[in-house]
Amino acid sequence: MSWTAHLPALQVIVPLLAAPLTVLLRRREPAFVVALAASWFAFGVALALWWQVGHGGTISYAIGNWPPPWGIEYRVDRLASFMLVLVAGISAVVLPYSRRTIETEVPPSQHYLFYTMWLLCLTGLLGIAITGDAFNIFVFLEISSLSTYVLIALGRDRRALLASYQYLIMGTIGATFIVIGIGLLYLMTGTLNIADMGRRIATVQGTRPVLAALAFLTVGISLKLALFPLHQWLPNAYAYAPSAVAAFLAATATKVAVYVLLRFYFSVFGESAVFARLPMEAAMLLLALAGMFAASTIAILQTDLKRLFAYSSVAQIGYIVLGLSFDSTTGLTATLVHLVNHGVTKGAIFMLLGGVALAMGGTSLARVQGLGKRMPLTSLGIVLCGLSLIGVPGTAGFVSKWFLILAALEKGQWWLVFLIVGSSLLALAYVWRFVETAYFREPRADTADAREAPLSLLLPAAVLVAATLWFGLDTSFTVGTAQQAAAALLGGGR
Repeated sequence: MSWTAHLPALQVIVPLLAAPLTVLLRRREPAFVVALAASWFAFGVALALWWQVGHGGTISYAIGNWPPPWGIEYRVDRLASFMLVLVAGISAVVLPYSRRTIETEVPPSQHYLFYTMWLLCLTGLLGIAITGDAFNIFVFLEISSLSTYVLIALGRDRRALLASYQYLIMGTIGATFIVIGIGLLYLMTGTLNIADMGRRIATVQGTRPVLAALAFLTVGISLKLALFPLHQWLPNAYAYAPSAVAAFLAATATKVAVYVLLRFYFSVFGESAVFARLPMEAAMLLLALAGMFAASTIAILQTDLKRLFAYSSVAQIGYIVLGLSFDSTTGLTATLVHLVNHGVTKGAIFMLLGGVALAMGGTSLARVQGLGKRMPLTSLGIVLCGLSLIGVPGTAGFVSKWFLILAALEKGQWWLVFLIVGSSLLALAYVWRFVETAYFREPRADTADAREAPLSLLLPAAVLVAATLWFGLDTSFTVGTAQQAAAALLGGGR
């Protein structure tokens, strides 16, 4: 058997084994090299799996040669490969950026531990996307969550510790709900294999334990994905975490949580059980709209750019859930496309803000006055990504909103088109706050020595800014893969 047949296992094992190796090295530079090599290897494997699934169909990998459903299965379909590419790709881009930023944001004695936690977080997120076992989803979710709590707390700002504690409390509640839901499903189906669970659940569909499992999983996962109004942990986590951590989490963590929700809804419970028999469509629509408008309004009122764009993330999660609420191929395509488009856009923004914090001494609107003169390339990058959040044609965000509008028109819900456009105007308002501050105000005297961020920060951020523009012009990867994944999910495929 060729070693390429073991790519699903290597996707998780390599970053997992690299994590304790960084502890043994106990030095920053070797730890960085190991983390970077493992991350880029994971990205290469993710691309290979995406290509294999596109040409050969779903990959099933039995751990220890125990055939599913008796043994644990790694299962890679179009949706899973899509998520693997996003998570591994973001890690591969952000890790080189972290080498410079943690010098001022993380105590030197903890640098090697930073990379240990990063690799564990990466392992957990990749494991969630690739596993075909419901309990393993919970295990990998906890691996990623526990390492995330530490990564956030590593920030020098004392408020980072409070943000980590808030996230720990809410994340633990969410994890408890999730494991209760999985336990109820196991009680009723006698299996933990997701594909097998989806087949067996038909005989017990509509029973109280299954409905309770759906409720527990929905609430628990919604906490993890920061669905309004369960988003309270997110603004502080993004604002006070080290810059590289904020960029990585903003681009991946909530997106993987959405993936988990999609997996349970469509691969386990089934579309008809979730949307036809229960009022989930209306509930998700209301929560999505509330997030889009309330979070965008709160973002406008923020005085710090990190918190402003953190609340923007809550609003953008509203768009992702809005696509899911349509219960259609077009709506689900919009959800999956926006997972990637918002991931690269927001990852780029938080990387650029890390450079701003380094050069200007902070990211408050008062401190970044005249940023366009002090840091023209960084300011341009933030504006371009801001245009994507608004949904301007030629950017990735436009593609997402275009499919949302198409999904609304398919449903005959013209009024939703106006609400989507209206929420985009709110995005215009909070992006304009940055533009007005950066370009129409004179720089502060105490930032006279501020200069453009080093190339080690600019180049990784430029990669994601370029991706934001590229995915707005060439949609073959994003829309093409999302349409295939949406069709498979709605057809009961995994």
